[in-house]
Amino acid sequence: MDLNNDDDVNERLIEVYRPRLRYLIVVDRVLDHLPDMDTDQRDQIRQKARTDGDLAATDLLISAVLKKPHADGWFRAFFDALSNSGCESAADYMQVSPPDPELEAENDYCVKLINLLSPSLVDMKTDDVCFHCFSKELISQDDSELIKTKTTNEGNRSGARELLRCIVRARPGWFSTFLDILRQTEHQFLYELTGGSPMKGSDDKLLSLKDEPTGSEAAADLPQYVVVSSTQEAMEEEDLYAGASTESKQLPDSSEEPSPQPEPVAAAGGPKKADIVLRDYQMDVARPALEGKNIIICLPTGSGKTRVAVYITKKHLDHRRAEERSGKVVILVNKIPLVEQHYTEEFLPFLKPTYKVERVSGDCKLKISFPEIVKKYDVIICTAQILENYLERADKGEDEGVNLSDLTLIVIDECHHTQKGGVYNHIMMRYLKQKHKNKRLEKLQKEPMPLPQILGLTASPGVGGASKMEKAEDHILRICANLDAYKLMTGDLGKFKREPRKITLSVEDRKEDPFGDVIKNIMNAIQTHAELSPSYDLGSQTYEQWVVQKERTAATEGNQKVRVCTEHLRQYNEGLNLSNTIRMRDALSFLNKYHEEEIKRKTTPDVEQITDTERFLFNLFKEKREELQRLAEKPEYENDSLSKLRGKILQEFSSRDEARGIIFTKTRRSAIALSQWIQENSKFADIGVKASHVIGGGDQSVVKPMTSAEQRDVLTKFRDGEINLLIATTVAEEGLDIPACNVVIRYGLVTNEIAMVQAQGRGRAEDSSYTLVEVKDSGVAEKESVNEYLIKMMNKAIVKIRALDQAIYEKRILEFQMQAILEEKVRNTKKKQKVMQLEKGEVKFSCRGCNKPVCTGDDIQMIENMHRVNITPEFRTLFIQTENTTLQERLLEYETNYYIVCKVCGQRWGSMMLYRGIDCPSLHVKYFVVTYDGKKISKCTQWKDLAIGFPAFDYAEYASQMAASSDEEDTE
Repeated sequence: MDLNNDDDVNERLIEVYRPRLRYLIVVDRVLDHLPDMDTDQRDQIRQKARTDGDLAATDLLISAVLKKPHADGWFRAFFDALSNSGCESAADYMQVSPPDPELEAENDYCVKLINLLSPSLVDMKTDDVCFHCFSKELISQDDSELIKTKTTNEGNRSGARELLRCIVRARPGWFSTFLDILRQTEHQFLYELTGGSPMKGSDDKLLSLKDEPTGSEAAADLPQYVVVSSTQEAMEEEDLYAGASTESKQLPDSSEEPSPQPEPVAAAGGPKKADIVLRDYQMDVARPALEGKNIIICLPTGSGKTRVAVYITKKHLDHRRAEERSGKVVILVNKIPLVEQHYTEEFLPFLKPTYKVERVSGDCKLKISFPEIVKKYDVIICTAQILENYLERADKGEDEGVNLSDLTLIVIDECHHTQKGGVYNHIMMRYLKQKHKNKRLEKLQKEPMPLPQILGLTASPGVGGASKMEKAEDHILRICANLDAYKLMTGDLGKFKREPRKITLSVEDRKEDPFGDVIKNIMNAIQTHAELSPSYDLGSQTYEQWVVQKERTAATEGNQKVRVCTEHLRQYNEGLNLSNTIRMRDALSFLNKYHEEEIKRKTTPDVEQITDTERFLFNLFKEKREELQRLAEKPEYENDSLSKLRGKILQEFSSRDEARGIIFTKTRRSAIALSQWIQENSKFADIGVKASHVIGGGDQSVVKPMTSAEQRDVLTKFRDGEINLLIATTVAEEGLDIPACNVVIRYGLVTNEIAMVQAQGRGRAEDSSYTLVEVKDSGVAEKESVNEYLIKMMNKAIVKIRALDQAIYEKRILEFQMQAILEEKVRNTKKKQKVMQLEKGEVKFSCRGCNKPVCTGDDIQMIENMHRVNITPEFRTLFIQTENTTLQERLLEYETNYYIVCKVCGQRWGSMMLYRGIDCPSLHVKYFVVTYDGKKISKCTQWKDLAIGFPAFDYAEYASQMAASSDEEDTE
């Protein structure tokens, strides 16, 4: 054994071999041999293994091991843990001389062979083979016990699958021993099948990877019985060791990193579901698609649109297979949780084992590249951004790209999002351009490029802000044009239609609101200090808009007194809104947290400056905090909205045999607070209310987001009845598979007519109710009335469009398509001109908090075409790092676990990214005042507002510089 003592080298070693370690480590066993690891961290990793599988948990384990500062002997401890837990093959990669590449390649080929032939190998005599594998040390005692348990509880084939999963983790050389074991245990057929005498070359060695045939050549080179197995049964193969390589694949242009995620055991191992049987209305809307036409299916939430899509997908693939043509179907979704949902609940159960189904999302690390997945699988479920990224790569002529011609059917879920600026629309614009180019090619008698069939799914296309029937028709026709739809299909649900009872609960103003009065007094004092005199009501939406504009102007002008005051005014305005929505104590908790973080940020020893205005603001809150605390505990001053909501929940859950409900609310903070309020109230518990919340997964909020695994866990409990009341933000309105509810409540939340249809559709059960609870100053009752009108107008517009003569319909569709193509051409031209123009000028960035010059545009580079980083030595002297308490590890090629803040005033500037082992300060433009050619840009809150092209981050060059710098330090 030979280990390196250089921490930097060892860190790089682990990162380089991370893709292989993910498949060789058994997390639970390794954790048992890491006693010095923090208990909370260990529990988090074990929980990750239970919810997301070993691959995701291994990533978390490796990240924990790599986390700095390192304890003495950390690398030796990790190596010993791998060796002592039966993961010797993983430990081998940690030595100074890792496995020989040729031996590694031969081992990979053996693993691929086991993968290919697993449908036949699972019929082995598992107990006999397991005994010999343990005797020959191919598997550990833990492995042996697990295999025996699987065999006893789930049958011989399940035990065999587990055995195959275990042996491919053994050290290289296991394959020949395994062959001998098959021969000794009288598995002559399997022995020959897996490479006994027939599969060996003249030098008695296995084919190396570089000699490995692919595609039809591979089939031709295998013995006949292997070909039969691979064509008829390979759909059932389990991916035992897929995609491992010595290189970590990257996605430089992707905002989401695709990865086929671990297949749930229940879904993968379970029996195929019965043939799909559609209801009459479902078959009616599917019919044109079964003839190969592009259509949009518009059916209410809960009416089985996805099931229809599965049926169309199967028939499409069956038809192409019958004609001896390949079929390739991609299902596009707009939210990561929908990838897993469609995969496990719909497409996999009905299509396996006839077709190979995989899902790809930005949730975890890449296993194999997306183009390889497209080649390998028949049905791919993915987020739309992933397909768009690889279509763009193909446009640029890159090898790792995907073309529309590679696909034969695209299913677009929630297709009403196929509008200008959306990722669905970017994909479909490529389609439309090629379609019209094909017409020109046909006229020239040239071969057109094949295009996929398009199937759109939606519960409501909406009216696009229209107030007149004509504009509503145009909006829906434009969506039809964007999807190149032959028809918009709707159906009569008949006896399956569910119409919930609708109720609106109005609220009364508080007779007294001393808590709100104290907040308003604070706000008035701040306005006087800053010499501001707004004409808007405190707590209103218009007041917030005024405050935001004042803050932006003050930052641009360098007026720090007004800028800081308006920041605090915005927080107090939010506090007023919260006191009208949730409990006063929740509103006070929000204000407390804000001030604690601000004081901490300003009083840290590393921050040089705190202004008189900031002291005034901190003291003002400190003086009033005790009074606010006292008032927050007085229930007689609570808002009437909570009283109405309390009464509604008690009524619904006490009058029903089995109540199941969803409360939709506006913000993540209110969802969490309402969930806590219900859980803490014994009256709710007495009638059997079991509540939890589900919120979104993006990091744009100061509230800690939910991971996809956490969302799935809550929804599973809701589905199983462990939870019967879900408090959700709009993340649950659209698409997510939530069981039939008989209670739907929108609490102070009304968005648009599309969301209203989605929310009402959640009340799928018999005798369901839909209740709108008003909240002060929200105007939800009026908005709901407007939405009801818009829904009626939308339905009439759909009827009129469906009644159009087909020729007239197609003419209008063509007009919209040509208009869209021309508009995009103009937009792209303007965008290029704008970028070119800004590249000629000088862009400078100053701290928004203290106006200190920070850097210029020349100092900024881009990572993955998304993150703007400044890695110059000069910039590193200007900031300090503080812990990021709201973001969690994303397990991508980068982690953002720390904020970077101004050393002078404590203003946040962005996050510290750990990108492939390098700390990269990532900037967010909203924290800076931007100057271009000496003129300050007033509105610049997102990088897209600053149309300037930054160069790509050169990882190889920077890593070389770091290595050279490290070498110089070592020689000093």
